[in-house]
Amino acid sequence: MKKILFVFLSALLLLAPTAHADGIFSSSKFSFLKDEPKLMPVDEAFVFDFEQQGNQVKVSWVIADGYYMYRDKLEFEADGAKIGDIKLPRGKAHTDEYFGEQEVYYTYVDIPIGIKEASSEATLNVTFMGCAEGKLCFPPTKRSAVLDAVEPNDGKVAGANADAPAAPSATSAPITQQDSLSAMLSGDNLLWTLVIFFGLGIGLALTPCVFPMYPILSGIIVGQGEKLSTAKAFSLSMVYVQGMAITYSLLGLIVASAGMKYQAALQHPAVLIFLAVLFLLLSLSMFGLYELKLPARWQEKLNSFSNNQKGGNVAGVFLMGVISGLVASPCTTAPLSGALVYVAQTGDLMQGFLALYVLSMGMGLPLLIIGSSGGKLLPRAGAWMDVIKTVFGFLLIAVSVVMIGRIWPDTVSDVLWSLWGVSLAGYLMHQNKLTEFNWKQTVRSVSLLLLLLASFSYGFQAVMAALGYETPVAQQSQTSEHITHKKIKSLADLEREIAAASAAGKPVMLDLYADWCVACKEFENITFKAPEVQQRLANLVFLQADVTRNDDIDIELLEHYDVLGLPTLLMFDAQGEVRDELRVTGFMRPQAFADHLDLLLKP
Repeated sequence: MKKILFVFLSALLLLAPTAHADGIFSSSKFSFLKDEPKLMPVDEAFVFDFEQQGNQVKVSWVIADGYYMYRDKLEFEADGAKIGDIKLPRGKAHTDEYFGEQEVYYTYVDIPIGIKEASSEATLNVTFMGCAEGKLCFPPTKRSAVLDAVEPNDGKVAGANADAPAAPSATSAPITQQDSLSAMLSGDNLLWTLVIFFGLGIGLALTPCVFPMYPILSGIIVGQGEKLSTAKAFSLSMVYVQGMAITYSLLGLIVASAGMKYQAALQHPAVLIFLAVLFLLLSLSMFGLYELKLPARWQEKLNSFSNNQKGGNVAGVFLMGVISGLVASPCTTAPLSGALVYVAQTGDLMQGFLALYVLSMGMGLPLLIIGSSGGKLLPRAGAWMDVIKTVFGFLLIAVSVVMIGRIWPDTVSDVLWSLWGVSLAGYLMHQNKLTEFNWKQTVRSVSLLLLLLASFSYGFQAVMAALGYETPVAQQSQTSEHITHKKIKSLADLEREIAAASAAGKPVMLDLYADWCVACKEFENITFKAPEVQQRLANLVFLQADVTRNDDIDIELLEHYDVLGLPTLLMFDAQGEVRDELRVTGFMRPQAFADHLDLLLKP
């Protein structure tokens, strides 16, 4: 026990800032340890750049952590040239002590500018103004860009909206949760931010993506048998959680740095089938079936792996934690998205890893509690111990069904869940008959019979629906019509639909969906079908792109809008402009989502 705590504390000390200011563990990453961070010169806080392509110039700024730039303080003028359209992107709402409600830019911004005509050596002058968060504001600063000659033209910029308001109110440009969390990571108080991420991780422990970890860890603890101390249970749980947290964090950095296609690759059918088979084999150790007449070499390997899984080998438990990190990887939530957005925009891998690691440890806290108390809560010996081990075997099979459900999410998954429920109920009914006859046995018998009937009914309805027969429940569900999505595939499809919607004066919502995305299915089955959401969907164009295949067309669409994970809902206003500030990542309940859509539908 002392060794485990020593290793854990040593790992934390290694994350502390070192004396080398330019190293990867630079103290600049740990600004919460400083009394007062030094202010940067304006040229370092706001790094200006420009690029000209034909009659368009793109000016951009890389904005340092803890700094922001005002949208409505930007001014453009030209010497020897005429300026056309200017496409100012929407900023984030900010309550400023100097100017009140303002739209500001964080991290990075680029602005396309149309040039109607320009002589050789003409200059474009840009004036901007920015501030250090909670400290001071810089005076207006001018930067110049030397232009190439441009022949007379209309100076149009694709998608430019000259009538866009300069500074919308906070209600029309809200800060989403993932954006606010990303901004928190950019701020000075990193310690407080990590505490918040830890708390959010505890909340995520109650989401469907983490549920498969409970039977996996419980199976490891139960596999220890009778002689299991609290210290040993805690040690095994900590090793398991560390494997999950480190894997989850590293995968997050890969997604943020290299794109969502690597996350989708982990959901390839071959990977999911491998995981499903792995958990199925592990469940056999709970059922005590490894003594079947398998080839001696196979049996030896299975027994060896089973022993590792039971906790006899710390490396084996850590490996199970790594696999669990893969299981949780496709789930995208606002805290995860906030960390991914921060890493993608700043490239700060160290601070991003810290946020993801702390988030993962928050997710692992209930696992630590359950694992550490497992030795006291679970029976020590006797027939009940065998029953509980078998039940955990069924739970491991449930993890396999979850994996299969990401490949075949409809009828196949429903039938598998039905068979699983019938099998579990049948086994428990058999064990219940072996107990003493009294009122408790009767209550258990009735409850298990209801479970058996419900499981059978669930599978029966799925099969009937697949064969085209409508059960009474299905007929009843069809009595009310729901507004459904229109499927699209490519970026060109999306642009065509947006153009048509703009002509009709309607906003657009694009649902990026994948079969392996648990929260995507929650949106479909819960949020989108709610009456309050249906009322809003009637006033917009509802599109869906299924990116399960993760082919080149899907990747082009995802990368065009910098999508880092699913679920993601993209919003476009009636003019066809993408509303990044209204982007949704992570599941939302019906009423909250309906209120969110009101912001898109608001004139």
